[in-house]
Amino acid sequence: MIVRLLGEGQYRVDDALTTRLNQLDEKILDAVAANDEQALWDGLAALADAVRAGGERLSVEELCPSDAVIPPEDLTLDEARDLMSDAGFIP
Repeated sequence: MIVRLLGEGQYRVDDALTTRLNQLDEKILDAVAANDEQALWDGLAALADAVRAGGERLSVEELCPSDAVIPPEDLTLDEARDLMSDAGFIP
């Protein structure tokens, strides 16, 4: 799966990491449902950190369609609601 961190670049992640990303994404969905902006920010930071730590960064020359897009960590609750699908940020 290819994940884009907005403002940073794309990463290739394997299936094992995708499972972890889905777990973190569930926490983000819960934070938005609870109107907890700090938990949203913490969740987005954890999601981005997991991609950085476990993914393989793609070169800027290697442009691929992204399977998932993770927004910046300072996203507001309203922006999160607008950008997220029912499944969150990770398909």
